[in-house]
Amino acid sequence: MQYFSTLARMNTDNENKKITIVGLGYVGLPLALAFSKKYPVVGYDINNSRIEELKEGIDQTDETDPNELSDALEKGLQLTSEIEAIADATIYIITVPTPVTENKVPDLSFLLEASKTIGSVLKSGDLVIYESTTYPGCTEEDCVPVLEKYSKLKFNHDFFCGYSPERINPGDKVNTLTKIKKVTSGSIPLIAEYVDQLYKGIIEAGTYKASSIKVAEASKAIENAQRDLNISFVNELALIFDRIGIDTREVLEAAGTKWNFLKFTPGLVGGHCISVDPYYLTHKAKELGYDPQVILSGRKINDYMPSFVAQKMVKLMGQKGIPLNQSRCLILGITFKENCPDIRNSKIPQVVSELEEYGITVYIHDSHADSKEVKKHFNIDLIETFQTYDSILLAVNHKEYQNIILDDLKRFSTSVVFDLKGTFPMDQVDARL
Repeated sequence: MQYFSTLARMNTDNENKKITIVGLGYVGLPLALAFSKKYPVVGYDINNSRIEELKEGIDQTDETDPNELSDALEKGLQLTSEIEAIADATIYIITVPTPVTENKVPDLSFLLEASKTIGSVLKSGDLVIYESTTYPGCTEEDCVPVLEKYSKLKFNHDFFCGYSPERINPGDKVNTLTKIKKVTSGSIPLIAEYVDQLYKGIIEAGTYKASSIKVAEASKAIENAQRDLNISFVNELALIFDRIGIDTREVLEAAGTKWNFLKFTPGLVGGHCISVDPYYLTHKAKELGYDPQVILSGRKINDYMPSFVAQKMVKLMGQKGIPLNQSRCLILGITFKENCPDIRNSKIPQVVSELEEYGITVYIHDSHADSKEVKKHFNIDLIETFQTYDSILLAVNHKEYQNIILDDLKRFSTSVVFDLKGTFPMDQVDARL
């Protein structure tokens, strides 16, 4: 009887929904704003300084409109780092990071700690939805036992779970949360429908209800693994064409004239998704006794690219007779992608480290990154003004760099310009990736 009464309360208590979003980063904050337009919402984050900044209308991720944030706060969106303030929620949505360790093994510490926190306040009839990217089976096999342990409640009897993988694209102001179709799922069919209807209320692009939580988890894992493999393919082409002596982007442009050619470009693969998520899928495969080869080969190529970039820069300088020791190199950009402040898993610090081994003094400028965050995570000081340099590496295609006059940055007419993003015409650079 408890099982049926719990379901009945969930299906008839729509007016009393209260949602808590756990984790207010790139994923959680936009979600909190969207749901707060329909339901009472509390945003919870263990980082109290983040909470205080958001209360003042400051979003360091630059993912939200300041006016939208201020308006939501005025209309009742609550932000807290106090567990007691989320105890009366009926729906908990967990959006915490799921990184990998230095050994490329999934780090579930944030996810399990969040589950522990929610377990401590979980009540009969509550729903817990996970959005954090992980491997198939993680929600039910790793997170649910934690919820049960700390709540003393029984899964699919007293409380239920859903999974709806995030599809946030940092820096993208067009394909935002509500404009991207959302995959949903639930621990039993009735909950799957409940979760689907919940998200349909905020996602303009619609939803896709997966048949199970594991299917939804797997769909997210392969989204980014597929992109990682496609980029690794063009990166390998770049390595080959560099030896041949032809420009990769010119080859891709020519090949792209065919209607079904997939238009990927070479580059450094960082960020919290593409460079991380494939390891979650391969971890699960190995756990089941299968040794994944294609996915890991793609990762190996993409992980090698920072070394290739540094070595290519050194080679270009050597060809022009530029002494490496005490030479000055400018790197434009340290975020993992253009026009956003996200520095997670940036590959530029690896490039810097290798260049410095040759005695090159490296200066980094970034028009979007937070200098304090860069210093904290990479121990790198960003520069604010330009001088002149022996070599210039355009690493990130921020809009501010697209009209830059390269000659103004060159210390000599022979200074090297290496363009990773294909931003400048060939006659203005020494090499492109």
